[in-house]
Amino acid sequence: MNQHANIQQAKAKIGHSACPHDCPSTCALDVELLGPDRIGRIHGAKENSYTAGVICAKVARYAERIHHPDRLLKPLVRAGAKGAKQWKEVSWEAALDLVAEKFIRAEERLGSETVWPYYYAGTMGLVQRDGIERLRHAKKYSGFFGTICTNLAWTGWVAGTGSLRGADPREMAKSDCVVIWGTNAVVTQVNVMTHAIRARKERGAKIVVIDIYDNATMKQADMGLILKPGTDGALACAVMHVLFRDGLADRDYMARYADEPAGLEAHLRTRTPEWAAAITGLSIEEIEAFAHLVGTTKRTFFRLGYGFSRQRNGSVNMHAALSIPAVTGAWQYEGGGAFHSNSGVLKLNTDLLEGTRLRDPAIRYLDQSRIGPVLTGDSAALYGGPPVTAMLIQNTNPANVAPEQRLVKQGFLRDDLFTCVHEQFMTDTAELADVVLPATMFLEHDDIYKGGGNQHITLGAKLIDPPEGPRGNHYVIEELGKRLGVSHMPGFGLTEREHIEIMLEKKGLGTFESFCEERWADLQPDFETAHFLGGFGHKDGKFRFRPDWPGQPGPNRPPKSIGLYGPVNELPAFPDHVDLIEVADPDHPFRLATSPARSFLNSSFSETPSSRKREGRPELLVHPEDAAALGFGDGARVEIGNHRGEVVLHARLFDGVKRGVVIAEGIWPNSAHERGEGINVLTGADAPAPYGGAAFHDNKVWLKPAP
Repeated sequence: MNQHANIQQAKAKIGHSACPHDCPSTCALDVELLGPDRIGRIHGAKENSYTAGVICAKVARYAERIHHPDRLLKPLVRAGAKGAKQWKEVSWEAALDLVAEKFIRAEERLGSETVWPYYYAGTMGLVQRDGIERLRHAKKYSGFFGTICTNLAWTGWVAGTGSLRGADPREMAKSDCVVIWGTNAVVTQVNVMTHAIRARKERGAKIVVIDIYDNATMKQADMGLILKPGTDGALACAVMHVLFRDGLADRDYMARYADEPAGLEAHLRTRTPEWAAAITGLSIEEIEAFAHLVGTTKRTFFRLGYGFSRQRNGSVNMHAALSIPAVTGAWQYEGGGAFHSNSGVLKLNTDLLEGTRLRDPAIRYLDQSRIGPVLTGDSAALYGGPPVTAMLIQNTNPANVAPEQRLVKQGFLRDDLFTCVHEQFMTDTAELADVVLPATMFLEHDDIYKGGGNQHITLGAKLIDPPEGPRGNHYVIEELGKRLGVSHMPGFGLTEREHIEIMLEKKGLGTFESFCEERWADLQPDFETAHFLGGFGHKDGKFRFRPDWPGQPGPNRPPKSIGLYGPVNELPAFPDHVDLIEVADPDHPFRLATSPARSFLNSSFSETPSSRKREGRPELLVHPEDAAALGFGDGARVEIGNHRGEVVLHARLFDGVKRGVVIAEGIWPNSAHERGEGINVLTGADAPAPYGGAAFHDNKVWLKPAP
């Protein structure tokens, strides 16, 4: 650090906030404030018991993003053909007037359901993210079923526990064995490693990492298990087979807390390590060693991530892995049990914010992950309703991140579709819009955050002034409400702070001002509740080895207008491996996973210079023997494709992956690719059973040297 930077840091005041990005950690932040509109370095809050002073490098360098010269600063209206990148600047008033006019005309032609407000987790702040629902319900626009991230994982978890909560994630530090399964935590939720490594240092705990390639997290492991994508259920079954076979199952615990341990044991008799080795690509010795480690280590903590659920059999895989601590009885011990998300306990009353009382149950819902089929007129995806001819998009970039990218782009280019995108940068989606509105960033507005990966509700009060031009999501919803004739309805006319204060007071957490002093609230349930020692969340209090796939409770269930997805009858009665995945075949001999990059977060941070420099260029990790068989070397241009399309990448030879498996890390902007199309050209928008989701890591592909 140079002398000038040292002086700046010494002069900086410290403000407090929360990371807004789509990450389970939702870190508590200390922000260097260099002036009324400028920040310096961002640090993790040391006083927060989960963040514990540690944040990822990309957020630490947030000044690079918030003060980026390419930020959108003026409302823009398309001045040429769609996608031609020709714009004219207009006032906020003119832009919002045009959006309202187009929405009203669309509704007059085809009814209110032709308008589809579309959003997601570009900010995790409740006010700025979820306020769009208030406008949707007030105007009876098409509903939004948000499936792209959590559905497959949450379905598998709730199938077993009956509740979306688990052991205190800080208990990893009190474990004797931490199993990090299906999440590259070093890259996607660094605080998991903080607590796991503390257990190693203080207790000599073993860290086990289970994933599909030798990633940054696996390099921290004492035991690393690299398996083929979509085969986690087979590994889990073989582990439980060994536990029963070798007397390591806690039969007393299961008799009290589980539904059908005898049925599970009988089912698993043929699910041997030999059986699982043939499916997973692991050796028999690796499976046996892992089973004996968790079977003889009572304080084993299973930290189950999202990544391994992003297969068409992902819910089955999650449930199978979750069943292991129920067989060992690890839930009985501090530092034992399992955790995926605390989203089920961090409840704030958002009825007024979201206009819940205004919701009309007769209005259809459309599936977020199926935006490609929706926008290209697929009648099943539209549920028999009118085509979508008007959209407001906030907090997401579907032309880059959604499955079946070619369909998505084709839909956005329709002449009869009007699209308004409210964004911070000119994303791939913004480039296809009719109106682009400049958005504030998290330090430039008030909001409140829930940390699904921990146990905190954290305040993020406005700390700096935005540049002249950008305005928050809340402002846009309020102004459109006025123009569309619904501003008199409940929830409209309140400020961001007033909405936050209402939520805090209903939760008994004080006022906005008092919460500014507290900074966060720790809502972790007590030990007995968190470990389900008073019973699991199902009505009979039992853990479900035999899940009720179509009938389970939980926040992931689709609305009635959507119903169940996929071949529910093919979901197994007990934990198992099911080939609902895109199995490799002679025409598509490789399996592709689109794993997260360290310096990007979905499509965020791909615009910052340090992130682009670290990641280099879009690459495909390929086993050296596969590359040799296909006749190309390290750095070669390769074409990868399937029936959805084809993409050109550069090969990086890498022996930390099974043969027949290829990995594309990170969602690069489409323009970063040679042909202007990104990796999600290859991912499918079909909805897995039973409640949908996006199977981003489940793609059969062919691979060859690029022409």
